[in-house]
Amino acid sequence: MNDLIGRLPTVPELRDRCRALAVLDAVLSPDDWGGRYYSYDSRWSEDEALGSMRDGQGNDWFVLFSPVGVYGRSFDHEVPTTLKPLAAVPEEFRGCVEQLGAGDEAEPVATAFFWRAHGDAAWQGDAVDGGAAGPFALLLDVSAEAYRDWAEEYFEPEQPPSLAAIRPVLALRPLTPAVVAALNPDTDLAELAGDLAEIGYPH
Repeated sequence: MNDLIGRLPTVPELRDRCRALAVLDAVLSPDDWGGRYYSYDSRWSEDEALGSMRDGQGNDWFVLFSPVGVYGRSFDHEVPTTLKPLAAVPEEFRGCVEQLGAGDEAEPVATAFFWRAHGDAAWQGDAVDGGAAGPFALLLDVSAEAYRDWAEEYFEPEQPPSLAAIRPVLALRPLTPAVVAALNPDTDLAELAGDLAEIGYPH
C-alpha cells in the first residue's frame, strides 16, 4: 500500500482536521478568502461536504464527504505522471471522481486519490511515488507546532500564531475571543460568524 494511503486517519478524524485547518486559515486570513490555503464547505450540496487545499500555484487537493463514503484526490502540476481514478474506484464513487476531476484531459486525472465507503475497514487508493504525501502533510501531521511553522511561512504574520491558541482549534473546541486574538489580533470572533457557519465549526 502506498505510504500516503496507509497514513490517512479515520473518516471522523479526517473531517475534523479539514474543519480545523479551514478555521485556522479563516482566522489568519479573514478578509481574503482567495488567499486561504485550506477551506471546508459543510454545505457543498444538500448531502455533501467538501474540504480542500489550494496553494495558489495550481496544485490542490479535495476531499468529498458524501452519502456513499469519502473520496479524495490531489493534483500536483510538478509531478510528470498522473493516475486515472475512474478505472480504479468502485462504481458508486465514479460520480465523486467526476465532481473532483482535474487536469486538461477529458478523463479526470490525479497524482493521488483514495476512497473509503461507509463500513470499510481501511482506505483504498493510489498515489504517484515521490512526494505524493507532501500536499497532505498537515492532514497527516496535525500538531500545533506543524501548523504554526507552516502558517509563519505562508501567511508571514507580524505576530506568530500562539501554540496555546492553535491547540483548542485543532481539538474543535468552540472559539473564544481570547483564542481568536491570540491567533490574529487584527480580527475578532464576530467577523468570523459566516465562516464558522459554512465550515460547520462548533461555536
